[in-house]
Amino acid sequence: MKDLLADLAIQIQQVAAPTFEESARAKFVLEMFRQSGLSRLEIDSAGNALACLPGAGADSPIVVSAHLDTVFPAETDLAIRREAGRVYGPGIGDNSTGVAGLLGLAAMLKEHRVSLPGDLWLVANTCEEGLGDLRGMKAVCDRFGNTPRLYLVLEGMALGHVYHRGIGVRRYKITCRTRGGHSWTDYGEPSAIHELARLVTGISGLKPPEKPRTTFNVGRIAGGTSVNTLAAEAWLELDLRSESEPALNDLIRQVEALVENSSRPGVRFETQVIGQRPAGELNRNHPLVRLAQDCLTAQGIEPKLTLGSTDANIPLSRGYPAIVLGLTVGGGAHTLEEYIETAPLEQGAEQLFNFIRKAWSVKA
Repeated sequence: MKDLLADLAIQIQQVAAPTFEESARAKFVLEMFRQSGLSRLEIDSAGNALACLPGAGADSPIVVSAHLDTVFPAETDLAIRREAGRVYGPGIGDNSTGVAGLLGLAAMLKEHRVSLPGDLWLVANTCEEGLGDLRGMKAVCDRFGNTPRLYLVLEGMALGHVYHRGIGVRRYKITCRTRGGHSWTDYGEPSAIHELARLVTGISGLKPPEKPRTTFNVGRIAGGTSVNTLAAEAWLELDLRSESEPALNDLIRQVEALVENSSRPGVRFETQVIGQRPAGELNRNHPLVRLAQDCLTAQGIEPKLTLGSTDANIPLSRGYPAIVLGLTVGGGAHTLEEYIETAPLEQGAEQLFNFIRKAWSVKA
């Protein structure tokens, strides 16, 4: 199975899929679903590719998803390199391996002739990365609601971890506008870049709590016309995160107060929310969380309960059972030197197969 998963991951990785531009990969995966003998094939209005492995009974369905998109622009060289039990390539682990896991799971269930008590929906979804704002998963949860027994999210390089908590995230684009002018003749008039820099300094001086862990980051900043021009416009993109929704809301209030106090005659700030990932949690003692740990232990892997910002944020925030599991380990995520280890794919596949096979029998 590890060879099959590695080959599938490479095939998927070779189709570029920047966030908001996943259509080619979605069509490619849908055709792979078709060739796997799955039914109810569809690409929905959010661009998600869906397929179903029908159950023999009428129990609640399970939805297994993996995101299609990558952080890499369409022109990125996607060449693969194999070295000493590793496969290198942009996006190979995050998340081509996760998408390959959908197909590998279907193959294993068919090979072992497993009779499922309910439908198993496999979803290759869009818009998990960057400013995608989890739109693909929002559409999935809007469609299935609270009917699934579980939303299971696959992340290629998370083997050994059970994500059962979602970090809350708020993202802003903050724009400063001034009249601008000439750097010499209009010296002393406000520059949007200078004003924005003062705001960044103010944000840097905030002291978010260490517990619950709460963070901020100015990830992008741009503006201005030329070296000898007072900038009429400058903007930044800000990422705020916390394990706790109240702590996140407190940080949001502090940032918004800084922005409001930075405006003055001739200096105008505008704030736009460009991303919002609500927090949520499935109790660590939930039977499905315990089952996930047991399936890892059976593979000789010590499970680690953890949290993150993933597609699981959406169902968790709505009170639906959701966890994240991985298929292998790797490194260099979001870089051109991203890689996966191929040997652990065998354990990852067995863990996933056993989890799904047993999930319907768990009394949640």
